[in-house]
Amino acid sequence: MNNAINEPMNELMNDSINDSVNEPINEFVKEPMNEFIKEPMNEPVVFFVDEGSENLRIDKYLSTELPDHSRSYIQHLIENGHVSVGQKTVKSNYKLRIGDKIEIQIPEPETLDIEPENIPLTIIYEDEHLLVVDKPKGMVVHPSAGHYSGTLVNALLYHCGDRLSSINGVLRPGIVHRIDMDTTGLLVVCKTDSAHKSLAEQFHVHSITRVYTAIVYNNLNPEEGTIHAPIGRSPKDRKKMAIVPDGRDAITDYKVIKRLKDNFNLIECRLRTGRT
Repeated sequence: MNNAINEPMNELMNDSINDSVNEPINEFVKEPMNEFIKEPMNEPVVFFVDEGSENLRIDKYLSTELPDHSRSYIQHLIENGHVSVGQKTVKSNYKLRIGDKIEIQIPEPETLDIEPENIPLTIIYEDEHLLVVDKPKGMVVHPSAGHYSGTLVNALLYHCGDRLSSINGVLRPGIVHRIDMDTTGLLVVCKTDSAHKSLAEQFHVHSITRVYTAIVYNNLNPEEGTIHAPIGRSPKDRKKMAIVPDGRDAITDYKVIKRLKDNFNLIECRLRTGRT
């Protein structure tokens, strides 16, 4: 998927990098997704591990056995204590043994209480499985603290009704990945869980091409190259991203398209990871 124009990314090669994120939701969400884990619960789903599945991670095993649920969803169930082996909770990296009895409590879907809003959308493509939306600057992708209306999700609920995937919970229906509020670009939105799972996996293995056009300060030399540096929250300003020793791996290929006035450059960025 090719992204549209990214807002200016100041000092791309400095240690104060803007948070120009286009990440799969399954990768960047750190907080517990409590909207997944609600009462009442269904009857537990039970599996017995047989020969050939020993030594597999439990999250990988369950993502195969439960094809309607993403691996990240299963990991959140595990983290919140809704998966047990021999009546004991385990971690996502638990290695299975022959004869293990796995019980999974899958919560009933929660009723969505985010209001649909008649917000105009620029839709680049749409079919029965997904749509591609050109998100404008200033629009938050999904509801969060301080942003419960005016988001892309509010607009999507009005446009699609209940025809959005449910894998990422009630606050993020249809959302597979995101870009920041002040970034413009194309977003793929899923209508079905099967499309969501397929795209999430493609994002995970980086088989989708993501391209930004950006304006950056300082002349880049050479005009074409690769920036490979760890990115995390800036210790000086938690609202900004920076190159930090314990940051997440980030690889971006860049090419100068045009030299502009006052030491600015128009560049093309190709993301190898979810961060740039």
